[in-house]
Amino acid sequence: MTRLLLLCAAIALAVFAPARADAQSNLDGRWRFVLDTPGGDRETDVVLNVDGDQVSGKWDKDDVKGTFADNDLSLSFEITPEETGEKGTLTVKGKVDGDSITGNWDFGEYKGTFKANRK
Repeated sequence: MTRLLLLCAAIALAVFAPARADAQSNLDGRWRFVLDTPGGDRETDVVLNVDGDQVSGKWDKDDVKGTFADNDLSLSFEITPEETGEKGTLTVKGKVDGDSITGNWDFGEYKGTFKANRK
């Protein structure tokens, strides 16, 4: 009985572990984010790297921090937009679907939606 349980566990790991790794590695790379803002669309080039469930990278020239699990992306990091010069926390939450991401962003009193596509 113990051998049967161990065999089932090994098969489950062999089947499901690569799928999780593939989903995570699909987020790695260059993305073009388009944020719907009160002043019009704002486009930004983003580089994302995944290590486990942790995300790092660059949002334009600012360092990105966040998490990625079950195709849900959650980023929260400090930026200083050129338009305002005011430092603040940008929060981005979205759903990854292949080579696209859609969701919502929040920066202080400003909020909106976004779309991103792999470059």
